[in-house]
Amino acid sequence: MTASTEKMPALFVGHGSPMNAIEENNFTKKWEKITAEIPKPEAILAISAHWYTEGTRITDSAQPKIVYDMYGFPDELYEVVYDAKGSPELARQTIGLINREVKIDNSWGYDHGAWVVLRKMYPEADIPVIQLSVDSHADAESHFKLGREISILREKGVLILGSGNVVHNLSRINWEEESGYPWAMEFDNYIKNKIIKRQYQDVINYKTAGKSSASAFVTPDHFYPLLCVLGASREEDRLSVFNDSCTMGSLSMTSYLFK
Repeated sequence: MTASTEKMPALFVGHGSPMNAIEENNFTKKWEKITAEIPKPEAILAISAHWYTEGTRITDSAQPKIVYDMYGFPDELYEVVYDAKGSPELARQTIGLINREVKIDNSWGYDHGAWVVLRKMYPEADIPVIQLSVDSHADAESHFKLGREISILREKGVLILGSGNVVHNLSRINWEEESGYPWAMEFDNYIKNKIIKRQYQDVINYKTAGKSSASAFVTPDHFYPLLCVLGASREEDRLSVFNDSCTMGSLSMTSYLFK
């Protein structure tokens, strides 16, 4: 990718239910609105909670496939197509920035952590996208450092997009609940307040939130994309918090834009 005259943002989106791809609600309306608030990227590097791998992996296909990695939803959802091109060039650049082994893996493609959001933000699918996995063998600090390592891509026209959920405990989901359980809101607010104060070490060491952290998630796959985005942020960035809420009891939609 070439140098850009405008620094691109680092963005973390709470993606929530896959149904957001085909529904219109307050969350998806804000995703759509974000595109008017930021420059159009030359490319997008997506870090999705739904590519949770042993080690770090990246796609470099010129035409990645769409992955329907969800079960039990209406047929309409499995008919969604997001056919953005990939970027072998961006994949090579990204690999060169990361201070660990990164394996190319095109058995994956655009999973619903990516296309649910991108379909609303950039429905024309005219921006190249690559995906970077979340490493199940790496800790929170490592994902924050990875974000630091890839941060320079923001100067090259690349939007760094993390997609997950700060609170993501599917075992306690209540589809009829419009808000969040008290412990979910407690953890979500703790993380939000630490991010606003730029106290990122307390986000990395999220268990300092206390009892609520034990229920926030079972595995950190949906939390670690946030740490990559925090790592890619800069001290001078202006922070916007949006979709600031929990839903279905145990799911946080709270999202963060650094620009």
